[in-house]
Amino acid sequence: MPPLEIAREGYVFAGGKYSTDKDAKIMSGQIYAEFQIPAHQRHPYPIVFIHGGAQTGTNFTGTPDGREGWAQFFLREGYAVYVVDQAGRGRSAYLNNVYGPQTTPSLDFVQQRFTAIENYNRWPQAHLHTQWPGKGTPGDPIFDQFYASQVQAMVSFPLQQELTSEGILALLEKIGPAILLTHSQSGATGWPVADAQPGRVKAIVAVEPSGPPFYNVENVAAPEWFRDADQQRPWGIAAGPLTYSPPAANASDLAIVRQDQPDGPDVSRCWMQKSPARQLPNLQKVPILVVTSEASYHRGYDHCTVKYLEQAGVHVTWIKLADAGIHGNGHMMMLEKNNREIAAVMSRWIEKTVPSAANSKSGKPN
Repeated sequence: MPPLEIAREGYVFAGGKYSTDKDAKIMSGQIYAEFQIPAHQRHPYPIVFIHGGAQTGTNFTGTPDGREGWAQFFLREGYAVYVVDQAGRGRSAYLNNVYGPQTTPSLDFVQQRFTAIENYNRWPQAHLHTQWPGKGTPGDPIFDQFYASQVQAMVSFPLQQELTSEGILALLEKIGPAILLTHSQSGATGWPVADAQPGRVKAIVAVEPSGPPFYNVENVAAPEWFRDADQQRPWGIAAGPLTYSPPAANASDLAIVRQDQPDGPDVSRCWMQKSPARQLPNLQKVPILVVTSEASYHRGYDHCTVKYLEQAGVHVTWIKLADAGIHGNGHMMMLEKNNREIAAVMSRWIEKTVPSAANSKSGKPN
């Protein structure tokens, strides 16, 4: 790869507020974002990368085997890039008295969900996983690099969503309109940000976003495979309130029903709204792409997130990577061997879908 041509780089903190803890003034809720502006910026809207649970922005700035990440890919494409550490992660310090209990992923969890999923029989598609760069087990240097990057995360999913959403909204106040690229847990952050400021969110690229609607899925032994777990997203696709029409004052106002039969033998049943479904008018204004890999545990239920959005009047482009000829990926696809190939698929969608990005030959740094 030729050297990166960067006009300007730096960092910014966004959001946060002062409060008193044990008679001392503290700041909490801020997010960190590092940015790079390309020397030849061809698109007016930057891309904001928001990592998932127990991760940091390093998910996008490189791979554990030393290759470039998605941030560099899009920088080379002429986009300004902002890479976030969510509130209480990485360079946004964890405050125990404010954020409450925290958790860190175990070795077993990381192998079963991310790196060596083909060694386990926890969902129907797991055996298709081929793209992790290495053995995916402790002692392999690539796995060890990845596991070293795991950090603490808030146990409270609603609080994490609330703080990070407020931080992203504050970041957009500073940098102007942007494209949001979310992954996993942060998918539930992208929706309320776009709901609050649809004019500032030019598109959402939701890479296996937090889901499915309402209830988490517990993976169990075959032939059942999928079982309802806790209700983490009482507002459907988010833990906190969204703007519905007719209005929903409380999450309990959403009347929901579960499918009698799944859409296929290897996917879970979906929770949907009862007809007539309340609409999500603000999200209807935002172009949305959902990306799902072939072997991830999300392959069993991302269709539910897409169906829920469509039922609420939100048009979604859903790219199943296997249908695009991209095979063998798991949930951490941005780190896997073919990460550039996946980034190219997303880039083509952005070019086609965000007209000002597609038609602009030059842009001013944000």
